Amino acid sequence: MATLQEMKERFDKIADAGFYLALRVGFSFPEEELNALPSNWVEFYTANGLVVHDPSLKWVYGNNGAVRSSDIGLPDPQQILGRARVFGLQHGAVVSVVTPADRGRRSYGLFYRAQSPFTDEHLTALHGYLRELHSGNTAEPGLTAAEVEALQMQAGGLRLKQIAGDLGISESAVKARLNNAKRKLGARTLAHAASLAAGRRII
Repeated sequence: MATLQEMKERFDKIADAGFYLALRVGFSFPEEELNALPSNWVEFYTANGLVVHDPSLKWVYGNNGAVRSSDIGLPDPQQILGRARVFGLQHGAVVSVVTPADRGRRSYGLFYRAQSPFTDEHLTALHGYLRELHSGNTAEPGLTAAEVEALQMQAGGLRLKQIAGDLGISESAVKARLNNAKRKLGARTLAHAASLAAGRRII
């Protein structure tokens, strides 16, 4: 099973101008994401609120597969594809993965090349890599039994003091276990960590 870092190297070879991955997106946020886009494009895109106008994202939520951005065929009133070219993102591709068992969760990727367009072989490879990541076939983060236990209790609504009392350890030890779990999972918050762990059937 490939690690996310190994997958990043594969994506880098195909999408030489950058890419963005959102894995197993549910109602709120992705379980994992990886942003390898140029920072100046990310700042421009965010500052101008382009996400709500982006035809690539509209395609993601209505399709399953891979397509060149130039073939999407959806309105682009904010000229997002043209604006991206100013930042060196000359050729784009979009990949969306969802299966009947996913209950609304999907993974997607936005990919860019600087010189030549994406070939059919590129699209097939990107779709395959994203399917592998979507199914969770990447190396697990290696949480200890103690970290899993603390995360489970926190996700169940217990406060630090209650967890510490139930486990017979100090609150600082509970914090250490939860923070270790959050770091290993690559989560932003403890709620995010619990969501990631539940999605991967760790808790």
